[in-house]
Amino acid sequence: MDGGKQPRDRTPLATVLAANSISTAGTSLTLIGVPWFVLETTGSAGRAGVVAFCATLPIVVAALIGGPVIDRIGRRRVSIASDTVCGAAIAAIPLLHHAGALHFWLLCTLMALNGLAHTPGNTARYVLVPDLAERAGTTLARAASLFDAVSRGARMVGAALAGVLIAMAGAETVLLLDAATFVLSALLIAAGVRGIRSAEPSKAAAPVSLRAYRAELREGYAYLLGNRLLLAVVVMVMFMNGTDQGWNAVLLPVHAEGRLGGATDLGLLTALFGAGGLIGALLYGAVGHRFSRRTVFTVCVVLCGAPRFLVAALTGTTLPLAVAMALGGIAGGMLNPILTTVTYERVPEELRSRVSGALTAGCELTMPVGGLAAGLLVEGMGATGALLAMGGVYFLATLSPLVFPAWRTMEAPEPQVSSPGPCPPGPEPAVRTPRPSAS
Repeated sequence: MDGGKQPRDRTPLATVLAANSISTAGTSLTLIGVPWFVLETTGSAGRAGVVAFCATLPIVVAALIGGPVIDRIGRRRVSIASDTVCGAAIAAIPLLHHAGALHFWLLCTLMALNGLAHTPGNTARYVLVPDLAERAGTTLARAASLFDAVSRGARMVGAALAGVLIAMAGAETVLLLDAATFVLSALLIAAGVRGIRSAEPSKAAAPVSLRAYRAELREGYAYLLGNRLLLAVVVMVMFMNGTDQGWNAVLLPVHAEGRLGGATDLGLLTALFGAGGLIGALLYGAVGHRFSRRTVFTVCVVLCGAPRFLVAALTGTTLPLAVAMALGGIAGGMLNPILTTVTYERVPEELRSRVSGALTAGCELTMPVGGLAAGLLVEGMGATGALLAMGGVYFLATLSPLVFPAWRTMEAPEPQVSSPGPCPPGPEPAVRTPRPSAS
């Protein structure tokens, strides 16, 4: 060691990036494989919406209450357990269907179990990034961009693979491959993230009790409510993620089945959006961080979502939508590195799991309603009407950075406070910053 500095160790960061990318690729397989499986086996957009509701409601529940659990059990253990449970739940769907024992209520239950287990694993990997970036000797902004870039690249590969595999071998094969990706992710974390203090259970945690747990949970929400920028982002992303869930789980599969080329086009379009997101994340990591965060974010957030809803509603061919998806993906790829960096800057390490759980819960609060609403809208007013209605909601949500003054504080980091103190009576005059899953 020179000057007392620890030698760089890039292996843990590389392992987390690899595991997260593999898990994300598997999630893309589920994103396409499950809705297509439901449409194939039931022919009902409404039932696809019900499955989406069952899959996403537990995600919100897990995010609402899971932050302190991650700290107590340990981020490494939570990530491994999460991927293991998700892999088992997804594998059970094609196996039970092959055996003739997959009732609709059982499909909903398995997807709910997958959703309940998935969020803690994602959160556990996400909150490890700042410490692992420091250990690897890289900047936080670059690590955040890399984390998002590899996730989007994995999403792109998973989506393209899903479309091809569904066309060639059926949705059941896609789901089995998805289960295998979760197992591989768990093995990587088990082998590659050892001896990392921030990945192990918190030794400072109070003895296990309902009172202590409630206090820790309240601490995360108190910190969120006390930071205006984080709260502003939560509110906006909440509506974005709800409409995105309707798009991914119902609207795009129905549009691809009814007006485009089926599962292959569905996989292609989703892969193009992921490819655009990868390019956008890499562009931001390379040059985008040199410009005003708020300016880049405001332009990109308007372009990333609503245009694809409009193009899908007004056209019935693949090419225009493919262009809209690719360009929207590039714009969307700029968003998460900005929000991730802002979040890391404002939240102390000892509160990251709890605050990240609160952020995720808020950002994903409308996702169960989004999938269900999309299915009901398609059956009630047709695919075109549903696309225009949900696209309108998306567009109004993305105007937030232009309207509310809270976003003006995005440029400069706020000083971190170790303890947020008692929960304030309500949100302060204007600002907050969470992590979205912005498609």
